[in-house]
Amino acid sequence: MFETLILILDATLRVSTPLILAALAGLFSERSGIVDIGLEGKMLGGAFAAAAAAAVFGSAWIGLLFAIGASVCLALIHGFACITHRGDHIVSGVAINTIVAGLTVTLGLDWFSQGGQTPALTGDARFTPITLPFAEQVADVPVIGLIYSELLSGHNILVYLAFAFVPATYWVVFKTRFGLRLRAVGENPHAVDTAGISVALVRYRAVIICGVLCGIAGAYLSTAHNAGFLKDMSAGKGYMALAALIFGKWRPVPVLCACLLFGFLDAVAVRLQGVSLPGIGEVPVQAIEVLPYVLTVLLLAGFIGKAVGPKAIGKPYVKERA
Repeated sequence: MFETLILILDATLRVSTPLILAALAGLFSERSGIVDIGLEGKMLGGAFAAAAAAAVFGSAWIGLLFAIGASVCLALIHGFACITHRGDHIVSGVAINTIVAGLTVTLGLDWFSQGGQTPALTGDARFTPITLPFAEQVADVPVIGLIYSELLSGHNILVYLAFAFVPATYWVVFKTRFGLRLRAVGENPHAVDTAGISVALVRYRAVIICGVLCGIAGAYLSTAHNAGFLKDMSAGKGYMALAALIFGKWRPVPVLCACLLFGFLDAVAVRLQGVSLPGIGEVPVQAIEVLPYVLTVLLLAGFIGKAVGPKAIGKPYVKERA
């Protein structure tokens, strides 16, 4: 029983990783006042860029750089539409999601001729698991050994980075001058402008950080969690990350907890497939797989209590003229 729980928690960490990265990406963007429905598209674009580059160059690290580059470009397009031209944030985000969903498959067909997929990645083209020091030696120690060797050890570097980004994000947002300006721009951009700080510049920096984190999330999907790119492989994770962001009320640690909850449900869904439950029987696979998405809808529908975002979120800023 304990071993099964550890395996479920181990899967939870892996499944939660792209959600954590995307949710933190959205946190930077939305704290600055930019609504980011396009997390899904940036993650998917990053996944394709990472897999394509890794397949061509044979290096997961080069794939990661391409993923970040592609995602940042998409983030800048979103910023150009919403910050420079004061366009509708929702429309821009949905447009990015729609375009990327079609473009990745089209480019995959043209470049690799494998039905929109990339070639299977092997060797250095993938991020491989890292065994922590003494993990094998303590594996037989009751409880602690299993936790260390199975739960904490054996993940790839992007998993550890994702969890490290949570305290880093807290420090940047709440303990640095940039974080103060970021939060101020999302709450009262007129006051920031009056202080002589460029609102547009702060928001562009925020969407660039958002692009970097979404790129890492995409690279994780295609070069670490999987061995190549598949059509629509982000599978709504961008929207789930957005739900986790709202559930966590735009604060890093609660957002992490929400992502872990989604990941746990997903891991349990995989574990319960084909299992007969007492008094219920075998639960249909579809009913189990839909659980994380049902929870997402419930959270977004407001069943978590009132979640109040930054006051200036989604509102275009027009510089006052003297």
